[in-house]
Amino acid sequence: MRIVTKIGGSALDSEELLHSCASAIKQLAGDGHQVAVIHGGGVALTRTLAQFGKQSDFINGLRVTDAETRDMAIMVLAGAINKLLVAALASVGQPAVGMCGGDGLSFRARKKKSNGHDLGFVGEICSVDPRWMQAIWQSGFVPVISSLALGGDGEYYNVNADEMASACAIACRADLLVFLTDVPGVKGADGDVIRWLGVNEINALASASVINGGMLPKLEACRRAVTRGVGRVRILPASAARELAEMYVRKIDFGTEVVA
Repeated sequence: MRIVTKIGGSALDSEELLHSCASAIKQLAGDGHQVAVIHGGGVALTRTLAQFGKQSDFINGLRVTDAETRDMAIMVLAGAINKLLVAALASVGQPAVGMCGGDGLSFRARKKKSNGHDLGFVGEICSVDPRWMQAIWQSGFVPVISSLALGGDGEYYNVNADEMASACAIACRADLLVFLTDVPGVKGADGDVIRWLGVNEINALASASVINGGMLPKLEACRRAVTRGVGRVRILPASAARELAEMYVRKIDFGTEVVA
């Protein structure tokens, strides 16, 4: 199978969770699956920006990104976080190749607008060339890709990692897209995790403010993947990453599966 895994949130800040995610990915690759890892790093970026006296502002869950913030995103995401993940995989015996979406022009972006707001150097993926990922898979490695992409203007754009993971899964014709995150899943109005969420229910939840913030782009990414051919889409707490290898052999009672 071809599996795209997005890692974000506290999993990138916790040595224990990172090790658990890396071990799960190694097991999947060892079982013969082609696995790609897409990652963000928003918590680390916010922390780094604060150290330099810059405030982080968000609109509809997306970070407003001026040129200085974009340059810091390159440093943190394509640099420190990407190499942290490569090292975590190496520590469990899984060789990986770190890259960003600009490498090999594998991911191209255009400037994104959110309800008429200018978000600066925030992009949305407009095309994906999976040949570099395929070459890495053929060598027995795991591609680890940070959520930055090049625009037609030669500028790097900060891309929401959930959106990038969705675009990657669609382009690769993935059998499974998994978001490993720091929440237990999508919660309904009663506070309970919704185990199965139909794409036609997402707008109603958003309109009722049951979902908001960073969950909005995540669920939009899920919707796009489900409706464009990705086999299964699952939001899974990083603490349950060990369950990844079992998803096709038994019922998993963690997280939320988004279905058509």
